[in-house]
Amino acid sequence: MTQDWPCLRGSDGAVVLDISVVPGAKRTELIGLHDGALRVRLAAPPVDGKANEALIAWIADELGVQRRDVELIRGMASRRKQVRVDVSLTDAQAWLARRMPAAT
Repeated sequence: MTQDWPCLRGSDGAVVLDISVVPGAKRTELIGLHDGALRVRLAAPPVDGKANEALIAWIADELGVQRRDVELIRGMASRRKQVRVDVSLTDAQAWLARRMPAAT
């Protein structure tokens, strides 16, 4: 059974993730869902694109893809972001299910 994730949409061999970031945290980590988006703490300040770079690197590492396969498509200067990742919808859903098994 596949779970519906409000933060995830698939399109043409890629997915789009809606993400709400909290920059300046002690460590980078996924903390759950917030208003239909993944809530991610970033261990980077919101200065000179450092938080965006940290987010891209974290997503690439989490999903096992290259950094070039992760693109910030909306929210460059906002806490609410959309990221396109070249990964299958099935793989992204499985990752979310592993990382947030209690989410509904």
